[in-house]
Amino acid sequence: MELVMIFDMRTPAFGVGREAAYAAALDMAEWADRVGFDVLGFGEHHCADDGYNPSPLVLAAAMAGRTRQVALRTAVLLAPFYDPVRLAEDLSVAQLASGGRMQLGLGFGYRPVEFAMYGQCVEDRFEVTCNTARLLKKAWTGEPFNYEGRPCLVSPVPEKPVPILLGGMAPKVARIAAEIADGFLVPLFPPKVWQPYRDACLRLGKPDPGPYPRQGPTFLWVSEDPEADWQWIAPHILHVLDSYSRWTADAYGTPQGPYAGGMTAETVRESGAYKVLRPEDVVTMARELGDHSSLYLTPLFGGIDPEQGWKMLRLFEEQVLSHLPRNGVKPRWGMPAWPVERFCLGAAARQR
Repeated sequence: MELVMIFDMRTPAFGVGREAAYAAALDMAEWADRVGFDVLGFGEHHCADDGYNPSPLVLAAAMAGRTRQVALRTAVLLAPFYDPVRLAEDLSVAQLASGGRMQLGLGFGYRPVEFAMYGQCVEDRFEVTCNTARLLKKAWTGEPFNYEGRPCLVSPVPEKPVPILLGGMAPKVARIAAEIADGFLVPLFPPKVWQPYRDACLRLGKPDPGPYPRQGPTFLWVSEDPEADWQWIAPHILHVLDSYSRWTADAYGTPQGPYAGGMTAETVRESGAYKVLRPEDVVTMARELGDHSSLYLTPLFGGIDPEQGWKMLRLFEEQVLSHLPRNGVKPRWGMPAWPVERFCLGAAARQR
């Protein structure tokens, strides 16, 4: 089982203050590393009135300085808003400074206001993101190259690979991920989006990425009193869902998927995607998920007070963690188990 702690750093007006949230996030990252979490995850959005983190690499770098083992995964970094050459340099330094723990989840973006802010065209997002993935791989060979007429040389380059995981829900994204990326990052999405990726990998002669990893709930909270805790947690969940409802409506004309509107605390709870459970019920759920699965904790979700987050994390550590299936196969989202030397392209590789 893969344990993932997610930070989007939303701080709505009714939630915790922003400086306190970031301080708590760094402390929680250190705790997650100590108790054996596998991944810290960072999203990216811009122009968000609740302060959604716009700089995932900055936060990842800060957490790298407080941790030693846990992987640092952008989920996802929005490629159209970056100069890809500078992104290659920033990721090189982050990978070297973190001891090779970066994982680049790369996404397309969808909100018109974000594209307008960066002077980009939303219609070009697929091409731009795919070209960014290709350029990163070229840049990290350490060889000179040209980009839009500019002579470029990225130095230093990582000693260990920065796996590029393309994120998205469309079958064409799955197929292009098999061609140009190192994996396909679709956690918490319907598993049907995984099969086109798997099929494309096999068609290209790549290793079988295996079946879709089993997924825990979108939101999980460990509680000694789920009924009481749901009452104060629900407004934070509804805030997050309402923001996605508005964002997808702005992008597509109507709210999409689980953000289609009309949500109440009752209907959200009935959906099963947002769970507040007693420790023993979390253990039962985790054992049912078994190996090759992911379990997510978001202790600062939607601006939750860090004191409440710490209460939940301590309960998780004391009554849940030791009972989880942690010795079996963990999801790699299609990533190969690279040796270090694979990425340090030697003379033979460069001659191809």
